[in-house]
Amino acid sequence: MKEIRTEDAVGHVLCHDMTQIIRGVTKDARFRKGHVVTEADIPVLLSMGKETLFVWETAPGMLHEDAAAERLRALCQGANMHATPPREGKIELVADCDGLLCVDAERLEAVNSVPELMIATRHTLTPVHAGDKLAGTRVIPLVIEEEKLRRAEAICGGEPLLNVLPYRLKTAGVITTGSEVAKGLIEDTFTPVVVDKLARYGIVVTHRCTPGDDREAITRTALEYHAAGVDLVLCTGGMSVDPDDRTPGAIKATGCEIVTYGAPVLPGAMFLLGYFDDGTPIMGLPGCVMYAATTIFDLMLPRVAAGVRVHAAELKKLGHGGLCLNCAVCVWPNCGFGKGV
Repeated sequence: MKEIRTEDAVGHVLCHDMTQIIRGVTKDARFRKGHVVTEADIPVLLSMGKETLFVWETAPGMLHEDAAAERLRALCQGANMHATPPREGKIELVADCDGLLCVDAERLEAVNSVPELMIATRHTLTPVHAGDKLAGTRVIPLVIEEEKLRRAEAICGGEPLLNVLPYRLKTAGVITTGSEVAKGLIEDTFTPVVVDKLARYGIVVTHRCTPGDDREAITRTALEYHAAGVDLVLCTGGMSVDPDDRTPGAIKATGCEIVTYGAPVLPGAMFLLGYFDDGTPIMGLPGCVMYAATTIFDLMLPRVAAGVRVHAAELKKLGHGGLCLNCAVCVWPNCGFGKGV
């Protein structure tokens, strides 16, 4: 750093906070470390008794922290998000719409491996709302070699590290199994839970029925709903290995591609996911969805609603972090359930 006359400081970077004291009004940092002095700042600094300032010496190939944070912001910012102005060397990204946050974790780790750079994000595949904070970028020192930013840019290759995918699915058909429901012996408490969870992602239930435990009827109805053009088919209940639980076989009989029957997640081990030839998803929901606050259905629904195809290998990875603790107050998705590493 060097000491210069305040009048000559325009464009230079302050090395430390500068406190302004106005009796009865304020005693706080008027200019913070890293601030770039402007023409308008000069009278204020002089009124604070600052005839000289300590500033960073500028050199070719060096970037101020705000400029560097902006370069990192450009690496991160994808669809449906906006950036905050730089503040004390940090820029944040904020969601513009409800959707699924997707982060390229491998490239993110590579960028963070470049010395003195940092990008912190929320976990990938997290459902977010408009206005939610997604990520923050900054560099560690006040000034940094531009070459390090170039290395990060080469790693990213022009593709953003983050995107928010809006929810695409709009309609669903719900097939509520169980003879006890079909005969009116008990109240259907499963469907209202499903309807509520779907509504969180903008999905409306347009088709509903209660075919009991008739496997052929369940299959026929699923095919009818698919032919009617619903975006998602759901079968509730009848998903265990008991002989009278017919739902898995009924779904398989539709001819859809079964991605998985079973998942390393509790609650939700008996979950089934498949896709029709045109990509329409069909799910078999185990009974835990009816009574547990958060289950495998909550992990899969945001991805499916955003049009992200789920593969068997991804489901197998859910075992690490796939145990819900059934907290008295559920804060998912702001917890470790379903997050892995």
